[in-house]
Amino acid sequence: MAELRAQQVSVTYRTARGPLTALHDVSVSVRSGEIVVALGASGCGKSTLLALLAGFQTPTAGLVTVDGVPVSGPDAKRGVVFQDDALMPWLDVIDNVGFGLRMRGVARAAREARASEVLRLVRLAGFERHRIGEISGGMRQRVGLARALAADPAFLLMDEPLGALDALTREHMQTLLLDVWRETGKGVFLITHSIEEAVLLATELLILSPRPGRVVARHRLDFARRYAAGEPLRSIRTDPAFTAIHMELLDQLVRETEETGDVDR
Repeated sequence: MAELRAQQVSVTYRTARGPLTALHDVSVSVRSGEIVVALGASGCGKSTLLALLAGFQTPTAGLVTVDGVPVSGPDAKRGVVFQDDALMPWLDVIDNVGFGLRMRGVARAAREARASEVLRLVRLAGFERHRIGEISGGMRQRVGLARALAADPAFLLMDEPLGALDALTREHMQTLLLDVWRETGKGVFLITHSIEEAVLLATELLILSPRPGRVVARHRLDFARRYAAGEPLRSIRTDPAFTAIHMELLDQLVRETEETGDVDR
């Protein structure tokens, strides 16, 4: 079983006003078949933590490893889905999905076969030759997800990928993410501002404090696994247990921001 770990990581920036600590002593473990979700107020270091796990940034203290090997930069084992889809509008859908494979020297026939495979997985079969400007925002996010999946990474790292979508499209994308997770068994790390989304998707939910970001609570949840086992999402969302944990988390996040006075940094 593959494992991506951040061990007691801290990040401190040098600023004109002095040191600024974004994360302090944070430990996270993401294993195959798990969805770890980080939830917290703006400025709590969620995106910084994802950047460490992706290898885009190095910690000031602590260590990030994949299967015990220190992370020294991005690699194909960790696919990243950004909040902004970051697609190339001059390329069509299939060439966007296969772009990373192209950069690795994969022959066109092989990369198009792989791109077509993951486009079917994200329900975009038939849109291979569409330009990016011809598809909707939700479809662009699916293209971004397919691009991250194309290299068959062990882990998907998702930086608030649904935040800009309308409510109905966001709900459809949540279902798609759960379907992809169920079908691939990959380890997923996702950050979000949405409590409802976090409760639905997480097998482990981390609550981060306002700056400096610290893990102040961990919750093991089973709603995603219930969906994977065949329970309808409507049944899950209307379960009193779902509502109860949602309200508990809301109360906890409100307390955290009130205690620090940091409502939105």
